[in-house]
Order: sequence, then C-alpha cells, then structure tokens
Amino acid sequence: MSDLAFSVTEDLSGLIGAWLADRARVRRLAEKTIEAYRRDVAAFTRFLTRHFGEPAAAAHFARLRPADFRAFMAARRAEGLSSRSLARALSAVRSFAAYLEANGYAVSPALSLVKSPKLPKPLPRALTVAEARATLRTVDELEDRPWIAARDTAVIALCYGAGLRIAEALAVTRTDIEPQSLRVTGKGGKTRIVPILAEIRGAIDAYLKLAPFAIGPSDPIFRGARGGPLSPRLIQARMVQLKAALGLPPSATPHALRHSFATHLLGRGGDLRSIQELLGHASLSSTQIYTRIETEHLLAAYQKAHPRA
Repeated sequence: MSDLAFSVTEDLSGLIGAWLADRARVRRLAEKTIEAYRRDVAAFTRFLTRHFGEPAAAAHFARLRPADFRAFMAARRAEGLSSRSLARALSAVRSFAAYLEANGYAVSPALSLVKSPKLPKPLPRALTVAEARATLRTVDELEDRPWIAARDTAVIALCYGAGLRIAEALAVTRTDIEPQSLRVTGKGGKTRIVPILAEIRGAIDAYLKLAPFAIGPSDPIFRGARGGPLSPRLIQARMVQLKAALGLPPSATPHALRHSFATHLLGRGGDLRSIQELLGHASLSSTQIYTRIETEHLLAAYQKAHPRA
C-alpha cells in the first residue's frame, strides 16, 4: 500500500487493505483484478486528498456529493482513462464504499446517483465467406449419423444463409416453411418473412427426409437425439468442433454466422433497410453497426494490398 501512504490516514489505509483481502478471499477475484481495484481506489484517495486539502479519511466518504464523484471522473478522463477503465474505477469505489458501510462507517448516498460511463458496443466479428462455406461443408465429416449431420447443417445454413438467431432457427416449424421463404418468429413474438435460397431449402428438406421422428405441422422441426426439441447447446458444441477442425477464430459461434450473413450482404451492395428487415432489428441503429465492420474490413484489405499503404 506504499502508493497510499502519503494520501490517506493510517486507518483508511488499513481499511483498504482489509477490503482488498476480503475481495480476494470471498469473491475469489483474480490477482490482476485485485491490483486494478487497488490502483483505482488509490487514485480516488489521491483525488480526495487534493479535494479536501488533507489526507483522505473514512469520514470523507460521508461528505461526498454527486458533483464530487463527477469531478473525480472528469479528472480521470483528462488523464486519458477510457470509458471501460473509468467504469471499472467507479465500480471499485462503489465496492469499497459498500465495504465501509457494512463495517459501520457512514457513506454518502451520492455515489448511487452517479451513472457509469456508457461503454461502446463491441463490434461483432464475422467469418470470411470462405470460412462460412467451409463451416457448412464440414459438418458431414464430424458426424457419423447422417440425420444429425443433416440437422446441424440445416441449422447452420439458416443462421448463415438467412441471418437467423439460433433460437429463431430452432423454433422453425413445418408451417413456417414456404417454397421460397420462411416465416420467422423473433424477439417479442414479432414475425417476419425471410427469403431462403434453394441451397437452404435443400438442406432443410434433406434433414426432414432423414429425421427419424414424426414431426407435426406446428412442432419445431429440429429434434434432439431422443426426439425432444433441439437444445441450442448442441449447435454451440458443434461450432466448437468446427472451430477446432477448420482453425476458425474464437469468435466463431452460431451468432457469428448471423453477423456474417449481414456483413457479407452489406459487402455485396445490400442496403441497410433491407438488411434491417431480414435481421428483424427494431431499430436501424442496430443494423448500422455493420457499416463499421465493413469499413474496417475494407481498410484492412487496403493496408494489406495497396502498394502505397
């Protein structure tokens, strides 16, 4: 706690040490996380020392106002802290304040009124076209039972070829399937009509022809080995096998196939409104993230191939 010595009272230094030991013992947090928490609270106590003009003490936590916490966040932001690191710092201070309160110290309720910074949404990682095609072709090589291989291929084809969420694909019934389209029930029970390519329809028909169970018109068509509804975990496990077999990136999940569908459509000239309808997004802003992905792909290709890059 040497970096705390000059900015805190001896009592507060002891409380911080006890809090970190408690986090390590009870919460079993990783050593790096504990170290990050220590740095974050040390930064806060240095702020308190400057703010109150005296070494930070436990009593200061009862005097804090929302403006004080916002001033701390502004100061850390000025030091170059990212939104994610700033959110972690605020979480560390909240955790320590809760520890103080649990041990009989007065703590201002102001901290609960301060909002954490908004974190940028991570960009979904799409497979390449070649990787997506290899994923569809390789299921047969990993599964000895033809009907299960056909089932998993059909589910993967719906995720990549029609942009379905895994839950949407597993909810498809016979009555949802039209010769060239599919009725999809998405989030909130909203339905949409999605066109399906001949290859996707062929994969579904091949599975239905081999399926060993009687499937009613209103029953989900994809069944488990014992005839019950297919669990998404089995498709997730299949994707883990495919990642190992094909050397796919860690981000290759069933949901990544949906992202790949949207990204590849956009790359081939698809317009955002149409992609929004195909994906079942309620807001266009949810679909616009794919423009950022495609731009990154284009820039990466430019940097790799252009002679003056």
